[in-house]
Order: sequence, then structure tokens, then C-alpha cells
Amino acid sequence: MKRRDFLKITCFSVAGLPSRPILGFLSGKAFAKVPKAGLRKWAMVVDLNACSSPLFPGPEGKRTKSRHKGGCTDCIDACHRIHNVPDLGAKKDEIKWIWTKPYGDVFPEQVHQFAREGLVSQPVLVLCNHCENPPCVPVCPTKATFQREDGIVMMDYHRCIGCRYCMAACPYGARSFNWRNPRPFIRGVVEKCSFCEERLVKGLMPACVEACKDRGLVFGDLNTPDSEVRKVLASRYSIRRKPHLGTEPKVFYVL
Repeated sequence: MKRRDFLKITCFSVAGLPSRPILGFLSGKAFAKVPKAGLRKWAMVVDLNACSSPLFPGPEGKRTKSRHKGGCTDCIDACHRIHNVPDLGAKKDEIKWIWTKPYGDVFPEQVHQFAREGLVSQPVLVLCNHCENPPCVPVCPTKATFQREDGIVMMDYHRCIGCRYCMAACPYGARSFNWRNPRPFIRGVVEKCSFCEERLVKGLMPACVEACKDRGLVFGDLNTPDSEVRKVLASRYSIRRKPHLGTEPKVFYVL
């Protein structure tokens, strides 16, 4: 920074001017707002009855055959392939954008002693919920995690310093951190699902939705009344993870 610029900022600070303009002057484009993405509000619906995992009943109540030994992972494979998510082998080093967890862990408040047998252990697809009120955003000291106008909660890897405050704030465990040497993987930052925003701008569906052959994933704009995602939510009973927290997840699960 030039001495003249430094003196200007010092004078502004002493004069008691608001700090936001000063931060903007210091950072240039670093704190620039993301351009508006229209009036859209993206959301995903996971149809638990359409999942082809061997533990879930398939369409029309029939159990479907798994295309993989441990259950269908087409959506997970597609996501991790298109985003170059590394497989580091050890469970403790696992990096994941989309994965499965037992129903009892995902919806503990939806389990009771009279629930269907085996329900608690059934796998449920989970990912970043792209909350309406994301608790991960305000805790980030560098604005590396931020929310776009269309509701997508993003990560700017260039700003991320690996403090992991966002991981501590997320009540869904939807973020991963690479503890390995970042050089082989060009990582070393917190990462998570981005709703494939790079595909949305091209008019494409998220990779996981496109890869699902059983129509178990529905994606669309909540602000469009005739969108498929709105139709599904209007016709089926849906639940969301930890609704009592008031985060308003944009990932819905229909039963």
C-alpha cells in the first residue's frame, strides 16, 4: 500500500467514518457483492420412496435392485467425480459433498418406538442444506462462505484460511476439511456441496440430479409456482432436518 493511501485511511478512521467503506477501499473486489441471480430460490427434494438403495422400498412399494454392492451411489459418484473430490482412503480423512447417513441420525426427532422395523438404520442422502438462515456464514472471518441472492451458500476457496469456524457452526455436519498436505489435491480448505452452481448458470441440473435414474432427486426454483419442485412439495408430505433450529433448510425429504 502506498503511504498516501495509508494516510487517507488513517484520517477517515480518526474522523469516525463508517468502517464498511474503509474495508471496501482496503480490499478492492474482495468484499464485492455477488451479482444478483434473479428472483430464483433453489431447492432440492429427496424422495425417500424412490431411492434404489436395497433398504428402501422402490416405486409402487416394490424393492428395487441395487446397481452397487452397498446400494445405489450414482448421485454420490457423479458429484464427487465432477468436483474432483479426492478419495483419501482412511475414514478420518474423508472428504464428501454428498453421502448417506442412517435415518435415525438424520431425523432423530422423527423416530419413535412404533416406527417401521429397520427405519432407524436405513440410509438417507444428505448434503449441504443451503439454509435460508445459514449459521455458517456470519462466523466466517474472511467472508469465504457467503450466501447468494438465489439462496445458494457458497465457498470462496481463495479466501478460506482453514479456521473451520463454519464447520463448528453448521448443525448438519455438511462441511469437510482436508487434513492432508494440500499440494497433491490443490485443497487445504473447507469444502461442501454448491448445488452445482457452475452447471445452473449453463441451464443444467446438478450432477447428482442428472445421474439419478430413479427420479429420487428433484431440483428447481421455489419461486416458480409451476416448477416440479413446488408440485412435489404441494402433493407430498415433506420433512426437513432439525427444523427447530430455524435455519430453514432448502433440502426437503418427501415420504
